[in-house]
Amino acid sequence: MAAKIDTAEFRKGLKIEIDGVPWEIVEFQHVKPGKGSAFVRTRIKNLLTNNTIDKTFRSGDVVDAAECEEIECSFMYREGDNFNFMNQESYESFEVPGEAVGDAKNFLTENLKVSVLLHKGKAIAIELPNFIVAKITHCEPGVAGNTAQGATKNVTIETGYIVQVPLYISETDVLKIDTRDRSEEHTSELQSHHDL
Repeated sequence: MAAKIDTAEFRKGLKIEIDGVPWEIVEFQHVKPGKGSAFVRTRIKNLLTNNTIDKTFRSGDVVDAAECEEIECSFMYREGDNFNFMNQESYESFEVPGEAVGDAKNFLTENLKVSVLLHKGKAIAIELPNFIVAKITHCEPGVAGNTAQGATKNVTIETGYIVQVPLYISETDVLKIDTRDRSEEHTSELQSHHDL
């Protein structure tokens, strides 16, 4: 049976269950109005669909703790729409469906260490490390003489994802990419093979 959580215990990142669905608290605020009962205003994210909603709880309400567990895994390979991971503790391999992997698929390189979130034993989400290092598989040549401030070009990394980089980057370079903002124009620190 799931543990119970009082609204006084709410914190950012807490995983709760409402009507059998796991949610994560993204933001919360305890409100004590001049009149009436205190309440807690929250923004919660559905861990199955990634949709975010605003929900208000009365102060003192009790909700179920989500039966979630995070396991450290390494990415092995992709097979069709499924992704295969190996549990770092038990060394067992298992499949995660593409819908649970979501946008993380753009950054999964072989042997990458990730956290897999399980809800009642079923994989529902992948948490990437903050940075990944990826090889470039296709790179448009830089245009000689084009030194415009902030000019960029597209490169394709080994996962098939397209990233925007400065013009001086070549196909022999390796990119260090920040996975948190996942925006192509914010590719961070770049390194060559010999620097790794």
